[in-house]
Amino acid sequence: MTRRKLPLLLCVATLAAACAIVGFAQAATQAPAAFATPINNDQSGAVSNGFTTNAVFAADEGVFMEEDDIAAGLGPIYNARGCVDCHAQPNVGGTSQITELRVGHTDGAGNFVNPTLTINDGATSIPNRSLANDRSICAQGSVNIPGAETIRALRATTSILGDGFVEAIDSNTLQALANAQPGQSGGAIAGVLIQVPVSEAPGQVRAGRFGWKNQQASLLSFSADAYVNEQGVTSRLQPTDSTSLCDTVADPEDPVGTDGLEDIDHFARFMRATQAPPRDTTLAATADAVAGSNLFTSVGCSICHTASITTAAAGTVINGGQFTVPAALGNKIIHPFSDFLLHNVGTGDGVVQNGGQATANLMRTMPLWGGRTRDRLMQDLLSFTRNDAILRHAGEATGVINNYRALSTTQKNQMITFLQSL
Repeated sequence: MTRRKLPLLLCVATLAAACAIVGFAQAATQAPAAFATPINNDQSGAVSNGFTTNAVFAADEGVFMEEDDIAAGLGPIYNARGCVDCHAQPNVGGTSQITELRVGHTDGAGNFVNPTLTINDGATSIPNRSLANDRSICAQGSVNIPGAETIRALRATTSILGDGFVEAIDSNTLQALANAQPGQSGGAIAGVLIQVPVSEAPGQVRAGRFGWKNQQASLLSFSADAYVNEQGVTSRLQPTDSTSLCDTVADPEDPVGTDGLEDIDHFARFMRATQAPPRDTTLAATADAVAGSNLFTSVGCSICHTASITTAAAGTVINGGQFTVPAALGNKIIHPFSDFLLHNVGTGDGVVQNGGQATANLMRTMPLWGGRTRDRLMQDLLSFTRNDAILRHAGEATGVINNYRALSTTQKNQMITFLQSL
């Protein structure tokens, strides 16, 4: 190499590096996809998406799999002892057969009212709580649901696999999907984007995307919310238990470890590092699945069940300034088959969380990636075939379902074959 060429090559290399840093001139790439968190007590086989090293990922998975007891702050009321109890199919972080119970009632104006639940034979009240926990650390903690709470709804555990990419979707991308839907559906479909608080950034809001009501926008917020509500373990972001009855551990109960992190930090880091759910590529390549994919689009299912979304560029600051999208999560193409918006498709449960009264009968579009691993379907797990799940759709989806009903039996089977490849 001559000296004359060397400065030119150095300039080119420097310019390329600069482009990479600021995030432009980079083509979007496919997000890594694999079921790579096998349920092994030693976390062997855990492979991250590149957000962390495999060693860190395995350690975080270990925290995600820990079972809490009373001395660690479990309860007083709770649903599970560990994250993995509800997130384990087909591997750690997935879904399960478990549902939780939400309750409430409406007032004279038809508005949802968060109920006051009672424990301790009615002597202790828990106000403003739609979540009725099924377990307690003492007999007095058993929840009593007043008969006046006429809204009773089951909620399925959602998979968190690939959620680091979901968190990294720019809110404007979701809004663009919502804006396009009326035009794509003749005005019938209009997804709703809600802004919800970011727990780690007081006073800041972001487009919700996690939970059946899109009640959380960040994975750290989601972790703290689940820890206190599903396991009864308080943290710096959720420092107060729903009740102190039978509780012997001082709040907050999530201690800072020697690495400076709490469990909620490990949970969030684990979720951010999971790979996206993969396709069954063999089935997806069959003629029936290909035909079914085309039908899925032509009847209108893909308006809400969006096949491909590209995450924000690396370096984008999100979550109220508390997280910067890294290269492992930025500018990645994912295939969630969801728009992560709220819709009324006739399956709303009447419960209001962070979105206001207008969201009572709205539910988040179920991401279909990894769906082939589920044998109980819909938000309440009360549909047992994909055909039944499709036919439960109504409301905004009425026109789409009428299109599906008009298909021949062969075409319906092709579309279901496609769904079974996801």
